[in-house]
Amino acid sequence: MNDLALLLTPEGSALLDEVRGTAPADELAVATRLRREHPADLVSAALGQARLRQRAAAKFGAEDAQRMFFTPNGVEQSTRASVAAYRAECFRALGVRSVADLCCGIGGDAIALARAGIRVLAVDRDPLTVTVARANARALGLADLIEVREADVTEVDTAGHDAVFVDPARRGGRGRIFDPEAYSPPLSWAVEAARKASLAAALKVAPGIPHEAVPEDAEAEWVSDGGDVKEAVLWFGTRPGAVRATLLPGPRTLLGKGLPDPAVRPVGRYLYEPDGAVIRAHLVAEVAEELDGGLVDATIAYVTSDALLPTPYATAYEITGQLPFNVKKLKALLREREVGTLTVKKRGSAVEPEELRKKVKPSGPHSATVFLTRVAGAPTMLLGHPA
Repeated sequence: MNDLALLLTPEGSALLDEVRGTAPADELAVATRLRREHPADLVSAALGQARLRQRAAAKFGAEDAQRMFFTPNGVEQSTRASVAAYRAECFRALGVRSVADLCCGIGGDAIALARAGIRVLAVDRDPLTVTVARANARALGLADLIEVREADVTEVDTAGHDAVFVDPARRGGRGRIFDPEAYSPPLSWAVEAARKASLAAALKVAPGIPHEAVPEDAEAEWVSDGGDVKEAVLWFGTRPGAVRATLLPGPRTLLGKGLPDPAVRPVGRYLYEPDGAVIRAHLVAEVAEELDGGLVDATIAYVTSDALLPTPYATAYEITGQLPFNVKKLKALLREREVGTLTVKKRGSAVEPEELRKKVKPSGPHSATVFLTRVAGAPTMLLGHPA
């Protein structure tokens, strides 16, 4: 709290501008120089905040990150700006004009909602987090749309808002929490808060949430950004029981049809690796139908087909070799093809990619991708390249 108070003063603001972009290797020299003119605690706070801003640029973009304030947990746990902007647009499209943002953290979602023209009540019980969220609203010129309140979210009346957004804490003293009822607040409480919303609600949950834990009156969405799965969201007031996978940028959304599992078939000319959000949403069957393909194994989420068809929901590879799992044979094949750059992907295999690379020692001007997987139950290596 004291560090942030120092940084919010005119002297602190000027010092933040001065230390912007300081490389880690230069911090000691910069700190030594600045302490001749500024208090040591202010210099330390400014350099610490500069480091956090550099880390946060990947989530918030360099322009916003250099104006915002962060805590270590805030950088780690806040929603990526692109994901928050997508969700804010979903709320706006539903006609939402005001949102109670419960467990708001440093304000990442509140910022996106306000930029979509939505009035926000942002609530968190941690005093430092609330102070940071309030400072971020001011720093980005959004204080007129964002009211930040320090309170226990379970005691906040949300009746005056069109929608509710809840982002429960999913980390504890021992790391990530996997039991939804161990979230803070528990998922059951968040669901009841969502059901009371007058227009719509969204609950952010871990991507690994079991499908059976999704309430029947919720729509479940898994979101990836740039191929990385970021979160799952339970929507209320939209399409009860629906399941979708959304890929950013785009957005591109695949809606579940309730299809049965695809049939297993021999490996064709092409192998498709579905996006992680598609896999988490259990929508591999929808992708296989789109590609006129099947699975290489009943338990493996690789789709194979003889046709190369464009799809945003999976990455296509042309398969140029198939052999039973055998490191010596793979090494010989790579040597024969002069493969020096080897990408190792695995699904259904206990072998570590780096361990395999050390054993096969790729060398040569060409590149290839090897898939360590199972084909019809048998450990198999598939060799290919992006199609």
